[in-house]
Amino acid sequence: MLSYNVADLLRSAPGTSERHEVAEPALTMAEGVELSDPITGYVRLTNAGRSILVQGHLETALAEQCSRCLRPARAPLSVELEEQALPSIDLDSGLPLDTQDEPDALRLSDHHELDLEPAIRDAISLAEPIAPLCRSDCPGLCEVCGLDLTDDPDHMHPDDEVDPRLALLAGLRDRLDQPS
Repeated sequence: MLSYNVADLLRSAPGTSERHEVAEPALTMAEGVELSDPITGYVRLTNAGRSILVQGHLETALAEQCSRCLRPARAPLSVELEEQALPSIDLDSGLPLDTQDEPDALRLSDHHELDLEPAIRDAISLAEPIAPLCRSDCPGLCEVCGLDLTDDPDHMHPDDEVDPRLALLAGLRDRLDQPS
């Protein structure tokens, strides 16, 4: 559950905090992002006077495709969460608060509920690796024929003929490589 009622926390003294364990088996992610492991960790909610400070550590893994060999890959993630949630309703009067000064701030609902699902979804999406690997020493695909080099690490191709436009440079290279 990634939604918490913080009405009692808002009424408590500043500095008061609650710790909640997170064990979320599934979360709807952005298109192209898929979780392969549940989200686990904790969030700490602290009364910061006029807001709720959210701090947490979460771990999960994404189902990815290896950027070298294109096989399925699992990308473990560790995400630090730090957000400030502002109320949208005055706790005592029940009147709406002016939200125009901070329109992009994380807001509590009218019932003093803190929904962390969007913040966690964004944090995981931002932590997604740019070039995931199935393993750190993945050899990838052959640049000539596309064969997966994991299956045949000794795979080789004979030297290709030199493009006729570059023949002069190839001849120069051969002469420079010869000992004097």
